[in-house]
Amino acid sequence: MKVNAGWIKEGVRKCPSPYFNTRPENEVSLLVIHNISLPAGCFGTPFVDQLFQGCLDLEADSSFADLKGLEVSAHFMIRRDGEIVQYVSCDERAWHAGVSEHLGRQGCNDFAIGIELEGTDFQVYTEAQYQELIKLTLALFAAYPMLNTDKLVGHRDIAPGRKTDPGDIFDWVTYKDGLNKALN
Repeated sequence: MKVNAGWIKEGVRKCPSPYFNTRPENEVSLLVIHNISLPAGCFGTPFVDQLFQGCLDLEADSSFADLKGLEVSAHFMIRRDGEIVQYVSCDERAWHAGVSEHLGRQGCNDFAIGIELEGTDFQVYTEAQYQELIKLTLALFAAYPMLNTDKLVGHRDIAPGRKTDPGDIFDWVTYKDGLNKALN
């Protein structure tokens, strides 16, 4: 897996989002792990792709009413079966972090790559998701030298009190051990 001009060239489904803009500084130095499912707790639906592409049918589920007018995206999503979907070039600013701060620096979208895991705060992520997350992270480390295992955070770490993902169920040890084994 390799990054070229911000895009993973092979093994990733592309689903371009209109919800991005230029990074103020093309400095990627943080990777943010999120979770998402639409409707909440339902997996394998087309609704996340539709949300990030701006074409979600708000009538498809009663819970979607709160999403009216929402313009959000992430760089990637990893589905339960391990499929990786890319929505925005890593060289551009996706709209995933919202009001956020990391080590005193506000506006994490400016310098972060956002990876959504199809899931919830309370359901165990799949082995396929961890395997693909590790592969994707290694490719991002190779492309963006400021990224390393110390620059991996959950959404809740940069937006405490506002966000809770990826939840206590996310296994940071498995994730970081897998990265460290591959790096050493």
